[in-house]
Amino acid sequence: MITMKELAKKLDVSVSTVSKALSDSPEISPSTIKKIKEIAKLYNYKPNQAALNLKNSETKTIGVIIPDILNPFFAKVLHGIEEEASNLGYNIITSLSNETQQKEEQSIELLSNGSVDGFILSVAEETQLTKNSDHFKACLSNNLPLVMFDRVAEDISCDKIIIDDYKAAYEATEFLISKQRKHILLISTIDNLSVGKMRVKGYLDAIKNHSQKNHILTIDKKEAHHKILEYLISNTNIDGILAIDNSSGVKGINIATALGKKVPKDISVIGFANESIACYSIPKLSTVNQHAEDIGKKSVNLMVERLKNKDSKTDPKTIVVPIKIEERSST
Repeated sequence: MITMKELAKKLDVSVSTVSKALSDSPEISPSTIKKIKEIAKLYNYKPNQAALNLKNSETKTIGVIIPDILNPFFAKVLHGIEEEASNLGYNIITSLSNETQQKEEQSIELLSNGSVDGFILSVAEETQLTKNSDHFKACLSNNLPLVMFDRVAEDISCDKIIIDDYKAAYEATEFLISKQRKHILLISTIDNLSVGKMRVKGYLDAIKNHSQKNHILTIDKKEAHHKILEYLISNTNIDGILAIDNSSGVKGINIATALGKKVPKDISVIGFANESIACYSIPKLSTVNQHAEDIGKKSVNLMVERLKNKDSKTDPKTIVVPIKIEERSST
């Protein structure tokens, strides 16, 4: 591959002139810029990205920290991040916290040595429980921007992409009530998380507004099947299920069907999920669509905007991505 020095020799100009022309510098005439770019294209000249990054004190790389890659929501967000970063000329380095604060801290420490320009992340479950945000504060103090999505640290002043979890659960509950459901069970395996707490609150307020009795089942993922089965056997009047995590809705359909209930005639079910999860059940699960890929893309746009205006003192932004209830056969 031809170098800039070799290109300058062929054009009989200085290396500085080639560099400025390829960067559209106003110091170089339009005709010279055009000529140099044509010759550069002819010889398939590619700039040394590492050298450019070093010169500009940037890596053109974004660190992404995901709590759980097996969670379809986070996988979809990651897909959106990668696609948009690539479109904007950025690379990503992905790390998993596996829901632990230690892994989250290690990932930030490892990549803060000049490997990335900033971080896009969703806060690990353990970090939300301990409420320890020191590693995020250290990031910002080192002039490394943060964009948090879905699960965020409220005490950290950074750009954030969220959905209105309260409103989403409220509207999903109202949706079930509009289907004449009188005894709605909320299933949660994420009650320790901020998003889980807000969804429970939205459900409770909707139930209260219609003077219905609330039914809440908070369970561990490992015992989900057994506990849901147990609850439905003990509470035969349940005619609606709102699952506020990614898989309990499918479990609810399968268990209700196994107990002889017809979905949606006897019991309607709605979950927080995406199309891939919804298609695993018969009938197909109605869902609250969180627009995961859109969240990923908007996270990148916020990060790039922040990086391009790193010296400005603009206040952090919080973008609320609207949800949509996707009705399928389960309701």
